[in-house]
Amino acid sequence: MTRVKRSIHARKKRRATLALAKGYRGDASRHYRTAKEAVLKADRYRYRDRRNRKRDFRRLWITRINAAARQNGLSYSQFMHGIQAAGIELDRKVLADIAVRDADTFRRFADRAREALAGG
Repeated sequence: MTRVKRSIHARKKRRATLALAKGYRGDASRHYRTAKEAVLKADRYRYRDRRNRKRDFRRLWITRINAAARQNGLSYSQFMHGIQAAGIELDRKVLADIAVRDADTFRRFADRAREALAGG
């Protein structure tokens, strides 16, 4: 079998790993073996946290909607049920944004939800 000389490809691979580890603390940004471990660990965190970010934002939106709904005399579950019964098809992201930026519009949504709960 013929001999394969790896020096160029090996250096290129190491340089790429060290580039990914740029900004890491201590040896993790300077030494290949430590950098490789740190990059692998960071990739696992990155993969996990892309999923967790979705959870975290949904929790934030629900908290904001709940706070605004309670200022208008409704619980979160009553508000969401009333919104659904009134046929308003806004997701939690938009409702949370309205709750934070435009309290008057949110109050009108809360009134519509209250009417839908009373009527149905």
